[in-house]
Amino acid sequence: MKELAEQLLAGNRRALAKGITLVESTRAADRSRAADLMAASLASGRTSLRIGISGSPGVGKSTLIETLGQYLTEAGHRVAVLAVDPTSALSGGSILGDKTRMPLLSVNPKAFIRPSPAGTTLGGVTRRTRESMLLCEAAGFDVTLIETVGVGQSETAVSQMTDLFVLLLAPGGGDDLQGIKRGIMELADLVLVNKADGPQQALSQQTVADYRSALQLMRSRSAVLTPEVLACSALEGYGIDAIWACLQRFAQQLRDAQEFESRRSEQAKSWMWSETAEILLATLKSHPNVASLVPTLEAKVLQGELPATVAAQRLVDQLRLDDPN
Repeated sequence: MKELAEQLLAGNRRALAKGITLVESTRAADRSRAADLMAASLASGRTSLRIGISGSPGVGKSTLIETLGQYLTEAGHRVAVLAVDPTSALSGGSILGDKTRMPLLSVNPKAFIRPSPAGTTLGGVTRRTRESMLLCEAAGFDVTLIETVGVGQSETAVSQMTDLFVLLLAPGGGDDLQGIKRGIMELADLVLVNKADGPQQALSQQTVADYRSALQLMRSRSAVLTPEVLACSALEGYGIDAIWACLQRFAQQLRDAQEFESRRSEQAKSWMWSETAEILLATLKSHPNVASLVPTLEAKVLQGELPATVAAQRLVDQLRLDDPN
């Protein structure tokens, strides 16, 4: 672990990939090793601007990240991309094909792309996205882009681990009433209408106007930021400089108002509680006396003899009886 940590802190991309594989491992034997690596990464004190990017499938998230990433590396930044791929509910497999949609950025020496399966984690990210992000920062990447699965309005977990949250939309994706829908819209710091090129350019500008009107009816999650809506073309590079200028301005406004650090503090607390919930659930499932109750309770729930809420409470009560302290 010491050698791996030293290589990672030196910016070795292979060591970074191995480190992420380690923190993503579900093997109990790897957890203590992963904890040591995380401790070394945190001790480095390195950080980055963390940007979450979400949007429905096919809206152009990967193309935007490729174009923005190339723009940032040319400006002297080192860019890490954590791309979350959907996991099949039937087979449990993932294609992990995000790198194929970023052919230039994937071979850029100043960039690092890591696709990971979402698994059973909801909210558009993986359970270990936070850990992966910290490892990327320790390796010296100063901009981290997190691309979510892309499933719609419920994809809000990324806003709880990033400094700025970008929502990507397609032209004609909805009028101002569509934009009023709560959920992912009200968490966005920056809304981008992509594919503002060719015959869709006029439609893109109309969509921008619609969503600007809609955002006026929403309360911003920040006391100092007013969410903006911009048109862009990830394919042609139109608007990329304006996007980065806006993100930099927003980050500085958050820092000036001391909201930048408060967001990160809240995110750390949210991380602690989400991890606590995961550990408690794993403990519950692995407890022998609880496990022995599961078949009987499941059968009663399936037959309609017992409400699911009552069955769940009995499982928890069994754990408390066996471990009263």
